[in-house]
Amino acid sequence: MAKGLFAGRVITKKRKKFRWSKKWYKVKKMKLKQKYDALEGRPMGKGIVLEKRVIQQKQPHSGLLKCVRVQLSKNGRVVTAYVPGEGGINFIDEHDEVVIEGLGGSQRGQMGSISGIRYKVVKVNGVALSEIIAGKKEKPKR
Repeated sequence: MAKGLFAGRVITKKRKKFRWSKKWYKVKKMKLKQKYDALEGRPMGKGIVLEKRVIQQKQPHSGLLKCVRVQLSKNGRVVTAYVPGEGGINFIDEHDEVVIEGLGGSQRGQMGSISGIRYKVVKVNGVALSEIIAGKKEKPKR
């Protein structure tokens, strides 16, 4: 460690250099989230449901995850989105307009045993999915 008169400057320079070894710093500075994220850095995105599908959970869990394939209206990318809530998939039909948002654990990781799915459905035809499942609101017909 430097102990001279200008030691503070040496330490600061070293810290700046070693910041690049941190994953969060590299992602932020190189703007990797905006480049590879289908939502392009935004918190939510709108899209059209192409199909419903079922995905198996990772080991050691066993179960079927209800998901939908969504084509985003912003850039035309097709992503898989998880449908939360019990019976939530029953309220979503093909060609419905849905709003999706990111699904992730800490540090942009995956959620539990849901592998490879990065988004979840929040709204269906402009109405919150949680309220439709609870029976408070009805899904509008298109």
